[in-house]
Amino acid sequence: MKKHIEKIKILFEALPYIQKFYGKTVVIKYGGNAMVEDELKKSFARDIVLMKYIGINPVIVHGGGPQIKGMLARLGMQSKFVEGIRVTDADTMDVVEMVLGGKINKEIVGLINHFDGRAVGIGGKDGGLIKGKSVKIRGHVMGHAGDVEEINPEVIRSLEDSGFIPVIAPIGGDDGGVSYNINADLAAGHIAAALKAEKLILLSDIKGVMDKNKKLLPNLSVSEAKSLIKKKVATEGMVPKLNCCIEAVGNGVGSAHIIDGRVEHAVLLEVFTDAGIGTVIKQKKGK
Repeated sequence: MKKHIEKIKILFEALPYIQKFYGKTVVIKYGGNAMVEDELKKSFARDIVLMKYIGINPVIVHGGGPQIKGMLARLGMQSKFVEGIRVTDADTMDVVEMVLGGKINKEIVGLINHFDGRAVGIGGKDGGLIKGKSVKIRGHVMGHAGDVEEINPEVIRSLEDSGFIPVIAPIGGDDGGVSYNINADLAAGHIAAALKAEKLILLSDIKGVMDKNKKLLPNLSVSEAKSLIKKKVATEGMVPKLNCCIEAVGNGVGSAHIIDGRVEHAVLLEVFTDAGIGTVIKQKKGK
């Protein structure tokens, strides 16, 4: 009996959050170990299905860097990186589209549908969702590595209104039909802003944002996040993640979260519990 009572207490803890986020959109960038380990993949898929069933609209934007790297290696193709961005020539772009838009996207869709969800896989070129443009870094021409020029969220809203869960491969296009490989964090941030989402959640392979003593910072204001970058407390891969969150919150997203995707049911723990996990970034500090 005690075990059952504990379960009911957990449900009551979640209830205020369910009520608060009912009918709202949550954009989730799906990547890292959560996309690799079988149990974490199943855990993530079940989390997404549950969110949809209780009235929240999850939108998934997935990465695929390790999978792309593996496929390029098998094909004997080498990659060059500038500041963490892959220089993407036409042949590499073909592989990126095959891996992101094909294998990975369909696997995520299939797993969500396996747990009785209604997922639909799309690429950023579908319906003109992500208009991309080429990017240059310190004078380097990055080929088909792209930036986001514009988001057209109509296709996502149409899927949400029809009860579907959008699963988006971050491949942009331009008016000339050129494809662009766009960083998944960047794409998720822009999509969340265009949808005026309640939350942007970035799944990563770290616990969250750390201070200079490597202690987790559970809550940050936008000004505090900017200060961490300026003082170089946040470095390397954390800088673009924080910039993504800062821009999203600055453009109407309720809050942005950087959480540990290696934790089972990470998304539900962040959204539906008092403690949460990882780091939340808001305009003003507070959970």
